[in-house]
Parts: sequence; structure tokens; C-alpha cells
Amino acid sequence: MREDIQSLLRAGRHCVMATAADNKPYCSLMAYVVNDDYTRIFMGTRRNTRKYQNLAENPLVSLLMDSRDQHQPQALTIEGVIEEIDQKPEKDQIREALVSRHPELKSLLDSPDAAIISVRVKSVVFLNGLTDVFRQQIE
Repeated sequence: MREDIQSLLRAGRHCVMATAADNKPYCSLMAYVVNDDYTRIFMGTRRNTRKYQNLAENPLVSLLMDSRDQHQPQALTIEGVIEEIDQKPEKDQIREALVSRHPELKSLLDSPDAAIISVRVKSVVFLNGLTDVFRQQIE
């Protein structure tokens, strides 16, 4: 299962991030990159967004990655905790990785309002097909 999860994370470019504040859920489409050991997922956003405000109030998130267009659909739900990356050189390295994989993010990440965020993976639920479910607590 681990290889299938890693393959889905590597192949994917976008995910849906669910945030919540004041008992109001909110979903955002996000471009991402993942670190080498698949424990952290990195994204960029602007600080003047509803998602960023939600994250400032509640750092718990859920991510959904999927392969719905394939014959054998797969879905990965990740529960995690958001941390903003503000220390150089880590911030610069992550920014470069995001722009390399998603050139369309360059103008967003060049903005003074931009934030680089990391999701520290706490648990995963992997659905392979319609009935094969794998769950794992990471932390």
C-alpha cells in the first residue's frame, strides 16, 4: 500500500484542502509538492485569503488527492497540521520546488503577501478502488 500512496502523491499535482473556522468548513484547490519521505506536503497561498485566516484560527486540515480519471480510481485523504515556513534557506528551497513543478505559481509566490505552508502528515486513509481501504496513523 505504501508504494501506491507514494505513487499517487508523486503523480498528483493538485489536491483539495479542507479548512474550518467557527464551525464553517471551506475547501480550496491547491498545487503542491511533497518531501522525500512523504511526511510533509508544501503549498503556497496568499495571507489575505479565507483559507489562510482559517488556518490561523485552526491549523488542522484535511487533504484529498485522487485519480478519479483512471480505470481503477484511488483516493488519499490526509489529516495533518499546518505550519508556515518562514526560515531561509528552507523557505527558498520549497519556493523553488513549487515554481519548478508549478510555473503558474511564480507570480503568486513572488507577492509580498505570499506564504509557504507545510502540512505535517498525521494520518492517511487510502482507498484503492471502491472497497479496498487502508488506514494508518503516522503520529
